[in-house]
Amino acid sequence: MAGSTRRTTRTAKDSESAPPPPAPTSPPPSGPRKLFKIGEVMQYTGLTRQTVHNYTMLGLIHAGEKTLSGHRLYDEGVFKIVEWIKMLKAHHPLIEIKQIMAQKFPDYYAPKA
Repeated sequence: MAGSTRRTTRTAKDSESAPPPPAPTSPPPSGPRKLFKIGEVMQYTGLTRQTVHNYTMLGLIHAGEKTLSGHRLYDEGVFKIVEWIKMLKAHHPLIEIKQIMAQKFPDYYAPKA
């Protein structure tokens, strides 16, 4: 068939093969105080759920609040603290990191009344 043109149409299947958008690499910009669920902390920091739990139990990071059902919510400060912990882990054990962090961020590690 000389002179015929072939029409192509996009189908739903074509759009499904497009890669998903990349995951955010940092928390949303600051504004009113935002609390983050453990899953969001994991997403933005790359830590596992167990590591977030361990850091919380060791006192390296603190949950800002708890929901009525007992789930921990972390404030924005946790992201800066986690970055410091990651950096220090290359050369220090977690016990030393806690001491270093308490000196670096005394307000964050001050005992809660």
